[in-house]
Amino acid sequence: MKIGFIGPGRMGRPMLDRLVAAGHDVTVRVRRREVRAAAEVCGLTWADTVAATVGGADVVFVVVLTDEQVRSVCLGPDGAIAAMKPGATLVQHTTSDPRTAQLLVGVGADRGIRVLDAALSGGPHDIAAGRLTLWVGGDEAVLEETRPLLETYASPVMFVGPAGNGQRVKLVNNALFVAQVGLAIDAVRLAGSLGIEERAILAAVQHGSGTSRAFGVVAGGGSVDSLAERLGDLMRKDIAVVCEVARSAGADLGIIGTVLSSDAVEKTVLRPAGAPYGTS
Repeated sequence: MKIGFIGPGRMGRPMLDRLVAAGHDVTVRVRRREVRAAAEVCGLTWADTVAATVGGADVVFVVVLTDEQVRSVCLGPDGAIAAMKPGATLVQHTTSDPRTAQLLVGVGADRGIRVLDAALSGGPHDIAAGRLTLWVGGDEAVLEETRPLLETYASPVMFVGPAGNGQRVKLVNNALFVAQVGLAIDAVRLAGSLGIEERAILAAVQHGSGTSRAFGVVAGGGSVDSLAERLGDLMRKDIAVVCEVARSAGADLGIIGTVLSSDAVEKTVLRPAGAPYGTS
């Protein structure tokens, strides 16, 4: 299958490796000279424009960083949708506003382009192992047609309803994850006030009923103080999107919102990397 790929970064690179290993013909968009050289070494075809990347592709993947970048590379006369062939499928993986997914579907429909809102959960190691989670919104028939391609790097691949729902599920998931991290941080604080050392409580609770994947992430780093460096950049972006989407929809974040605005989250998880622990 002929594939166009926009966004070979931390998450995109292992996807590319899995797609190429599965025998697909991949053209990747690159602009920096060193990235071009790396692409050539790996046997990838590269292009320096969106149009050249997606022209003739059966499926186009978008794995960029922000909602603004999604709109920039997908929309307008120089965007991917304008350059894709009718009947092709756009798979949008970037965490973004659900309204962007709906906009892409509408613009794509006018040109005969199918769009899947394929929000993801996991990291590069999950992609390399083929166990990335995908929550996919859009046309279920299009998903089923595209599923074998997605399953080269993802499992499970779950249909969650209309376009926009993939992003909504991802945003709820990330809000819950960060809130759980915040609770884990406060559990460490509580333990300290009771005379229990941080490493001891992190090791102990992992074997109790109070543990969670988020608690495991906190414990895996060995200390609360390492969280901003490990999670801050990604979580700041996603939580900002969560709060804005909830505000726009008039949705109450409730207890999750209370935890997200707490010092445990704002001053420990979401603080800029390198900032002193416990400061905003």
